[in-house]
Amino acid sequence: QVQLVESGGGLVQPGGSLRLSCAASGFTFSRFAMSWYRQAPGKERELVAAITNAAGRPNYADSVKGRFTISRDNAKNTVYLQMNSLKPEDTAVYYCNARTGIIYYWGQGTQVTVSS
Repeated sequence: QVQLVESGGGLVQPGGSLRLSCAASGFTFSRFAMSWYRQAPGKERELVAAITNAAGRPNYADSVKGRFTISRDNAKNTVYLQMNSLKPEDTAVYYCNARTGIIYYWGQGTQVTVSS
């Protein structure tokens, strides 16, 4: 049974930090590229950050470059998203995604709210 379980979301003040985690099971984690997406109310889901299966050079959306860092631990089957200098516009549900070829899986999402 494939599972992607996100955690670490919550309410944080502008300028604060959060670290999201996504624990994977039920598939060979090391063979999958991993990504974080987000979806704000009334908006389409957008790619935030991605990292290859071999933890190669990550890619980031322009809106989060320099503030967010994606990383993975293949021994723990976990991908992380460190989010610093958070802004109100970062408020969204954040989703973990695993992909290889045409096969992809989604987590259930974790809410991140940036507000004073």
